[in-house]
Amino acid sequence: MSRKLFGTDGVRGRANSYPMTAEMALRLGAAAGRYFRRSGEEHHRVVIGKDTRLSGYMLENALTAGLTSTGMNVLLLGPVPTPAVGYLTRSMRADVGIMISASHNPAADNGIKFFGPDGFKLSDEAEAEIEAIVAGEIVPAQPANIGRAKRIDDGRGRYVEYAKTTFPVGHRLDGLKVVIDCANGAAYRAAPDVLWELGAEVIPLGVTPNGHNINDGVGSTHTDACARAVIEHGADLGISLDGDADRVMIIDEKGRVADGDQIMALLAGRWADQGRLRGGALVATVMSNLGLERFLAGRGLRLERTAVGDRYVVERMRGAGFNLGGEQSGHIVMTDYATTGDGLIAGLQFLAALSDSGHKASELVAQFDPVPQLLKNVRYQAGADPLSTEAVRAEIARAEARLSGSGRVLIRKSGTEPLIRVMAEAEDETVLREVVEGIVAAVERAA
Repeated sequence: MSRKLFGTDGVRGRANSYPMTAEMALRLGAAAGRYFRRSGEEHHRVVIGKDTRLSGYMLENALTAGLTSTGMNVLLLGPVPTPAVGYLTRSMRADVGIMISASHNPAADNGIKFFGPDGFKLSDEAEAEIEAIVAGEIVPAQPANIGRAKRIDDGRGRYVEYAKTTFPVGHRLDGLKVVIDCANGAAYRAAPDVLWELGAEVIPLGVTPNGHNINDGVGSTHTDACARAVIEHGADLGISLDGDADRVMIIDEKGRVADGDQIMALLAGRWADQGRLRGGALVATVMSNLGLERFLAGRGLRLERTAVGDRYVVERMRGAGFNLGGEQSGHIVMTDYATTGDGLIAGLQFLAALSDSGHKASELVAQFDPVPQLLKNVRYQAGADPLSTEAVRAEIARAEARLSGSGRVLIRKSGTEPLIRVMAEAEDETVLREVVEGIVAAVERAA
């Protein structure tokens, strides 16, 4: 079943433009309500969280109207991280969880992500069924069966308490100075609270959301702010989250940034030594660096690659019984602890390694030497299909032939924006640059 409304991570778009309108949110809520009420049971429950975007109020109210119109009882969590919604969906025995967020995107964007009753994101098949319901006639509940809605005041506190349980028992963060950059997003209160309650000296950054400043010059896609704060305060490290706190970047005491690949390498090696890494493998996407694959092979471990999107990482992990995976962009998925990427809990795992080893962050963030990698994005017009043109296909074929045996080329469409992502890896940086620029030029001519 094909999907047009859903992308790689729920429904995304610019607020107040299709599909991120109040009308569509209402229909999505009603469709999800109808989908999850198919069992015929009387009592159904949905939890809704959001980040700090101004448009979250509009979408929250519209979703609530749609859901209650089909008999769902709605529990409103307010601003909480995406992984908190996954956790609370399962903890509160809800039939469905919804997160209103566009993650690392600018404030003008927004999105709607769905979680099943097990706390995991929905499959492609489930999303396609909901999309089909949206396109059809949605039968509302009878007047006596309309759902109720109420605010849950302690949702954030429940997540804070759970996050602390993932840190090793008996360990504290006393004596550590930590910069926590919350991107003016969903974790602006939860993340500093967790670190402070565990004993760290906390320097908060990006904790003054105003509806418009989420991810604006702060957060995991703008790590310079956190790096500067680490240096200025003489901190031991920085933890930089994105707008919905499902991604993380680690900044060492020298201001250097460790991406998701380096964090996963550290955790995979550490967990393997402890006998905790199930299946002897790490699951990551096609975007992860060749250096990570070589590092794992040197440890006798495997790298299992998936399509881009933490949802596909989780599907592979669940299907094969692996417990560690993620993305270079900073999604770190640890199914022992969470049902989706959790930037805060990943940061706590890094802090546990720091505490146990006695090393400085700079000694932990560089687990392997990455193969030079270059990624460029090319925006294209609506309706265009640059990757189908003969000139672009020919240029990609030439690049693949040139890098054969010494690197790789990866070309893909973004699942959330009209972008072609052109990525290549090669030991020779001159060749790397020429290959990428050649493909980019061909795509631009066809865009």
